[in-house]
Amino acid sequence: MYKLLLVMLMMVVWMLMHALQTDEELAIAALFQGKHAVNRAAHAAAQQIDAGALAEGRLAIDAQAAGRAAARYLQMNLQLDESGKPLPGAFLQEKVDVLEFKVINDDRTFPYTYRNASLDYEVTLQRPGVVLIAKIVYPRLFAVIEPIEWTINGAAELTSG
Repeated sequence: MYKLLLVMLMMVVWMLMHALQTDEELAIAALFQGKHAVNRAAHAAAQQIDAGALAEGRLAIDAQAAGRAAARYLQMNLQLDESGKPLPGAFLQEKVDVLEFKVINDDRTFPYTYRNASLDYEVTLQRPGVVLIAKIVYPRLFAVIEPIEWTINGAAELTSG
């Protein structure tokens, strides 16, 4: 009888360990998905050339177009609505917050080092570019692990050709 009780107890432990491993693997996959989405959004934003500046012979980024492109890429890659909330059926369950979106244009001296001490991020840009920082919360499948939230950084430069 005690062996049957031990086997049942061990099955509970094994199931908990399996749930922990599954949740950890899915969390890492969600982190990679979030990082790729932020990088793609920053890159898309950095490619929004300011036509007026280009006519003057300067490479610059159109800040409004960059903001729209970044938002669109985040929405498409993370299945979000316009306000950053996940669509029905999306993997994420909580709103994705854009903590920082900064267009670094040709009014700066390059190389330019962007620093954000509150978010502990620093990047050096060689030409005009975009910095994007978003907060993503992992929706746990099981209550085995603590809630996880990431601050994901991305930066991209305007390419000239």
